[in-house]
Amino acid sequence: MIIAAVVGVCVVLAVLAFFVPRLSRHPERGTQRTLGAGARAGGKAPGILGRLFSKPFHTSSRAVGRSGSAGRRTRRRMPF
Repeated sequence: MIIAAVVGVCVVLAVLAFFVPRLSRHPERGTQRTLGAGARAGGKAPGILGRLFSKPFHTSSRAVGRSGSAGRRTRRRMPF
């Protein structure tokens, strides 16, 4: 369920970044801030568990950043 939500957010951000590149920055940063809070909360667990609990949030945050930048990069390469 969570994976589907992250994939959905990535798709929405990529489409938003393609059509309105400047306006896509704010939702991207908000999503990354939310995922960062989850990573920080998961990282408070002791030892190896902290890394295991925070890793999905770091990976999701990286995916959100990549999808936004991919949408803006694709827009930049278009001939119009």
